[in-house]
Amino acid sequence: MHNTLEQVFGYPQFRPGQEAAVSAVLAGRSAAAIFPTGSGKSLCYQLPAVLLPNLTLVVSPLLALMQDQLAFLQRHGIAAGSIDSAQSRDEASAVMARAKSGELKILMVSVERLKNERFRHFLQQVPISLLVVDEAHCISEWGHNFRPDYLKLPDYQRQFNIPQALLLTATATPKVIADMQAKFAIDADDVVTTGFYRPNLNLLVEPVPGADKRRRLVEWMSERTGQPSIVYVTLQKTAEHIGEHLNRNGIQAEAYHAGLPHDQREGIQKRFMGGQSNCIVATIAFGMGIDKSDIRNVVHFDLPKSIENYSQEIGRAGRDGQPSDCLVLANRDSLNVLENFVYGDTPELDGIRYVLDELQAAAADGQWEFLLGPLADHSNIRQLPLKTLLVQLELRGIIAPRYAYYAEYRFKYLQEPEALLARFEGERRDFVAAIIQTSSRARTWATVNFDALYEQHQAERSRVVKALDYFQEKGWVELESKQMTEVYAVLQSGFDSDALSRELHGGFIRHEQTEVARIHAMLELFATDRCMGFRLAEYFGDQNAPQQCGHCSVCHGHVARLPAPPELPALVDKNFETLCGGFIHRHQQHTGSIPSTERVTRFLCGISVPLFTKLKTRSIAGFGVLEDYPYAEVRDWAAQHLAGLSIA
Repeated sequence: MHNTLEQVFGYPQFRPGQEAAVSAVLAGRSAAAIFPTGSGKSLCYQLPAVLLPNLTLVVSPLLALMQDQLAFLQRHGIAAGSIDSAQSRDEASAVMARAKSGELKILMVSVERLKNERFRHFLQQVPISLLVVDEAHCISEWGHNFRPDYLKLPDYQRQFNIPQALLLTATATPKVIADMQAKFAIDADDVVTTGFYRPNLNLLVEPVPGADKRRRLVEWMSERTGQPSIVYVTLQKTAEHIGEHLNRNGIQAEAYHAGLPHDQREGIQKRFMGGQSNCIVATIAFGMGIDKSDIRNVVHFDLPKSIENYSQEIGRAGRDGQPSDCLVLANRDSLNVLENFVYGDTPELDGIRYVLDELQAAAADGQWEFLLGPLADHSNIRQLPLKTLLVQLELRGIIAPRYAYYAEYRFKYLQEPEALLARFEGERRDFVAAIIQTSSRARTWATVNFDALYEQHQAERSRVVKALDYFQEKGWVELESKQMTEVYAVLQSGFDSDALSRELHGGFIRHEQTEVARIHAMLELFATDRCMGFRLAEYFGDQNAPQQCGHCSVCHGHVARLPAPPELPALVDKNFETLCGGFIHRHQQHTGSIPSTERVTRFLCGISVPLFTKLKTRSIAGFGVLEDYPYAEVRDWAAQHLAGLSIA
């Protein structure tokens, strides 16, 4: 272990916690490494991967994370590959071939990749020593960015006979750690935490009214020109505006957000990493996997989404151990915008009932097949909460995921069908002939007809997919697949749809309340009169931080009193007809009914749902016009006016 650390990675010794985590894995046990951002979690899987006999499979939520880690592994001569959505089919096939031949030590994939039947089929043929779950807090519903697909990981571990798992995260509260431990059967002694206190980070909170924030940001950044800095904002348009504002004031800055083209984002990241660009104004899309050790300043121009997000974002500063400043320009102005994000993810009761009705209608066949996009559109539930809903149904034993498949496979012959056929004999030749005969060929592409193949030749779908993969591997055809169809087994169908939809809706409402409470817990942290360094560590269950850190605003004698948001004109004075008339009219045209209170509220608060895309709601006057008002207040106001409408 120590030889590998020195010879392969070039480190003379382990950093705190690393040795305990690596030793547990090499002893054949599952473990969790919960270290602050930038304190070397990745080594906890990279080193064992070199020494374990078979493949190490790393599940990571972000492309940027994978690319950074792959570059690091390649520099150290460790055979690693990734399969991601940016690759062509040929590139992905080449990586799979290297893994199959035993050449790769590490394979990195996104969690979504595990729903792909071709990929799962491939994994079943490859011996795997270790499953690594990066950003493992995503597995917990109590975590700050729960990913429903992560809940399936313990099942996948069993399916692919992976003897042990290693979970990595920087942000897990005691409740989340308990959840992770239970799901992967990790012994309490193999949960390695190194504490959340970072002695080199100066945690500063300045109460600044919204109108003064730009001026204060320019002042602050002017004193730190040339220092690598990240300014975090909530919205994409804010990133653009603040980037322009800094440039106009002589501070060279670049805006970064998920709405920019991939190449442009990559360019910005490269310039920042290489030191040609020193200030990035970004939404939280930026920073995951940014392993730049000399970031001196992290400024929150807008409030972060939670204490966990705040901790993760400031964790990008000062990884070299040198003092770094983390400033929050705090007020309550954008509080409603943050809360509105939360409300937008709660499905309507009718939407949940629609999904349950679809499920019951399919029950006679014993299985339920659907495309996620159309189901989200018809139920008017965003895709992430829809996935959460499906996971809830799984956890209640009502459905079980069987597999996902591409609804359509098509291929292009790279050699004549006759030449392809000539390569086989006997039963195999008949099977290949059947694929060629039943596939309807347009000018270039032939579409596979699975039903005809099964009816006429009893050819199982999995055998056909396997054969097509093989043809592609050999360079005889080019293969394409599209439209992912989810297939679930229906285990119970006799449930009371009304009662269950109310129960599930109640769960979403509770989650909504938890998320709103999370926002308020963050405000309390920023307005605390106790040492911020201690308070932050305590939130994550770390009792060992000093009671007085000596380098936060409270220890400097500045307790933040957050200014109240500016007074908003009373809703009573607004004209409901002017703001909502256009929307109500278009909604009636398309659906034949008056929109519910919830829909009108979302329209006024600028919260998008699938139906709004279809109605082109953004182009209707009034969309988002009340986004600065509390959601509950807008809902009450809309309910009164809609009640009047329905009476009329």
